Amino acid sequence: MKKCFVTAIFVFWTCLGYAQSKNVILSTTLGDIKIMLYDDTPKHRDSFLKLAKEGHYDGTLFYRVVKDFVIQGGSSDSKNAAPGKHIGYGSSKLTIDSEFRENRFHKKGAICAPRQPEDINHFLMSDISQFYIVQGRVYTNKELDLLEKATNNPIMIKLKKEFYLPHKEKLKKLKADDPHEFNRLLREIKEKIAFEYALSNKLEFSPEQREVYTSIGGLPELDGEYTVFGEVISGFNVMEQIAALKTDKNNRPLKDVKLVLRLL
Repeated sequence: MKKCFVTAIFVFWTCLGYAQSKNVILSTTLGDIKIMLYDDTPKHRDSFLKLAKEGHYDGTLFYRVVKDFVIQGGSSDSKNAAPGKHIGYGSSKLTIDSEFRENRFHKKGAICAPRQPEDINHFLMSDISQFYIVQGRVYTNKELDLLEKATNNPIMIKLKKEFYLPHKEKLKKLKADDPHEFNRLLREIKEKIAFEYALSNKLEFSPEQREVYTSIGGLPELDGEYTVFGEVISGFNVMEQIAALKTDKNNRPLKDVKLVLRLL
């Protein structure tokens, strides 16, 4: 009985097809790009594969190409789009929860999900109707330090305004009249600030990130903002060809690059 049950489960998942697949071929007019989808971003993996199986991405274009940044494609409104047409709106109905993972970051070749701006997308929902591939560039450790400071300093300033400034005058008076109470209150304030800072969306590059960003490159400034759900494992030369295409004022390549997704 148990054997039959296991067999039935296997057949069920096999019939679904996309639930068993991990690798996908992006067949483009310039060649093939093979990508691997991550198991630890299952919502993005399964949604992407489901849409691929349904043919959602087939015939769409790499419609946005920005040198040293990304190549973006898959939007349904790019199918058969007239030359020069501004495209890339995706589908607001095909959104899913973000899946940020510390070990998944914007290295060169990363497959990521775009999204609408935070002011109209408060929960940072991903638009899985399209995707982008990171090209980026190589960074120095000094540049990574500056990126961390640019993100983290405003967070610390905000926390100090919230927890320290309301007690500033009291602390000034206590420092002169009651040093013991001054130290106790100041320590309490610092602990609150440290606690809130630890919970904040601060930017701290791991040794692995620093090694990758200073060697093969990527887009470290996007980490924590967009979900990374896969990576290119072959066909980097095709990615580079697409990234080098001449574009119009909307970053659309003058020469269309169509794609078809094939599940492996």
